[in-house]
Amino acid sequence: MQTAGRGSTVQAERHFGFLLAIAAMLAISVQAISDVSAESLASVGSFAAISDPAERSAALFTEAAKVLTHPRCMNCHPAGDRPRQGDLRRPHQPAVVRGEDGFGLPALRCPVCHQQANFDPGRVPGDPAWHLAPGEMGWEGKTVGQICAQIKDPARNGGRSLDDIVQHVGTDHLVGWAWAPGAGRQPAPGTQAQAGTLLGEWMKTGAVCPN
Repeated sequence: MQTAGRGSTVQAERHFGFLLAIAAMLAISVQAISDVSAESLASVGSFAAISDPAERSAALFTEAAKVLTHPRCMNCHPAGDRPRQGDLRRPHQPAVVRGEDGFGLPALRCPVCHQQANFDPGRVPGDPAWHLAPGEMGWEGKTVGQICAQIKDPARNGGRSLDDIVQHVGTDHLVGWAWAPGAGRQPAPGTQAQAGTLLGEWMKTGAVCPN
């Protein structure tokens, strides 16, 4: 009886170990699928075949808009005063709001929770300048063409020139967080340098907005 009992225990342990191995393989497979499915950005050179300059300019912005309309950017450019979070763009919890300077209300400032860098154990993103975009730069609910027109308008883009916009997207540290968002969040398509290059070429070709 004792021998039979030990045999059953060994068999159960082997079965449990087999299940753990399967679970690990599934986890690796899911991660691999996630990595492969991450959206990329087309190179500037791939638009050279478009002979019409205005059409090429609009196409360049449309490609860059894959970044601008991605949850990593859109969550910080909401239509209202409450940020969004996660890939599903749920309303931020706790229920914080923008405040006068974009860093939250005096009683609950963004840096209270969002530190200098991502805190992956708690799934809390971080950056030294973590804050919301100004209210006039809200993109939520707008088409790519409307976002383009807004970006070109200094009254609705924080008083920036087109060159400022290109530098902001292509080099700003907080914007760069979108490509290294930490655990549980899908990064923005391509790279920050690619996004800046696309917008730079869009500007050089007349900064035409898509219809």
